[in-house]
Amino acid sequence: MSKAPASPTRDRIVEAAGKLFHRDGIRAVSVDAVAAKAGLTKRTIYYHFRSKDDLIAAYLQTRDQPNVAIFQRWFAEATGDTADKVQAIFRHLAENARHPRWKGCGFLRTSVELMNLPGHPAIQAGRAHKKRTEDWLCTIFAEDRAEQDARALARQTVLLIDGAFSVVLLNRDPSYMDSAGEAAAHLIRA
Repeated sequence: MSKAPASPTRDRIVEAAGKLFHRDGIRAVSVDAVAAKAGLTKRTIYYHFRSKDDLIAAYLQTRDQPNVAIFQRWFAEATGDTADKVQAIFRHLAENARHPRWKGCGFLRTSVELMNLPGHPAIQAGRAHKKRTEDWLCTIFAEDRAEQDARALARQTVLLIDGAFSVVLLNRDPSYMDSAGEAAAHLIRA
């Protein structure tokens, strides 16, 4: 699937859609609402995107690299060993979850809304993002352990991250993110 080249109008559409998707969820937002938010016509939206599905996927694709980059930055800025640095990622996530407008992971929320459509382009974008995060963690863990062990540990850490996102959202209690960070640190040191 080839992407349309980036343009200011396309970027404006994705930005408007992203704000609405974040606030209301992807199913609740119509293409008409995106057009109104972007100050464009529905026809202009469809000039840049074949469907709402492609727009949802584009929104998630724009979140991929920034989300991985923030994890990488938090890891790099943290002090201590690898376990401490990974735990710092969870501390930052807990801090973010304390913000009143926090709504969790957009990739996970979208996957819940589209759970009956496993081939949806947004599900594919979410899957790619989670894989990229796992691969990055694997690279870190492979510095001092066998590839197979590093891969297993990366997978376990992603499970802790995503599980914490879910439980924090459900309970509105960011301390679950801190608990997941402690668990990740224990796993890494084991």
